[in-house]
Amino acid sequence: MDPKPIILVGGGGHCRSVIEAAESVRIPIAGVIDLPSEANSTVLGYPVIGCDDDIPRFVEKYSFIVTLGFIDKAERRVALHGLIEAAGGELATVVASTARVSRHAAIAPGTVVMHGAVVNAGARIGRGAIINTLAAVEHDAVVGDFTHVSTGAMVNGQCSVGARCFIGSNVTLFNGVSVADDIIVSGGSVVRKSLRLPGVYAGSPAVLKIPRR
Repeated sequence: MDPKPIILVGGGGHCRSVIEAAESVRIPIAGVIDLPSEANSTVLGYPVIGCDDDIPRFVEKYSFIVTLGFIDKAERRVALHGLIEAAGGELATVVASTARVSRHAAIAPGTVVMHGAVVNAGARIGRGAIINTLAAVEHDAVVGDFTHVSTGAMVNGQCSVGARCFIGSNVTLFNGVSVADDIIVSGGSVVRKSLRLPGVYAGSPAVLKIPRR
């Protein structure tokens, strides 16, 4: 069966990466939902066909991927997923052609796995997550809803990463560590021990730099 056409929600840089991933596995793209100011524009040749308010009129024919990036806060991504689900919309899943996802792994709807990424046996990825280019989620690791595992990051075996987290580029999580909800780990950091307090962590070993209230 041919995949259902998708609508991309958010027209920035992350949208471009998702377009390439979707094209690589021949998922048809119906268009992009973006800000009203972007009406009549295109993203890599795909038309902007509406704004957030238009989501309900597309739910019968299309599925959706939220393509708004996440670095600082996940709230906007979470809200967009809520809009889609409240309208009765279906969330798609995109796995790029060069990604490797074990048949023994589980990926929830709304997640994108980018080129060169690996999701190994027993791993579980939540809703609306981003597993970015060359990232690795090793055996039996868990990545929570709406979490972004950025380029080249390594989530080692039996790690647990909570919801709405951002794991920066080239971060390494040591085997078995836990990262609580709403944590940002800055790029290049090394997480040797579990992180329990929300906030921004950095360094090797990663330590709390900015508490989140």
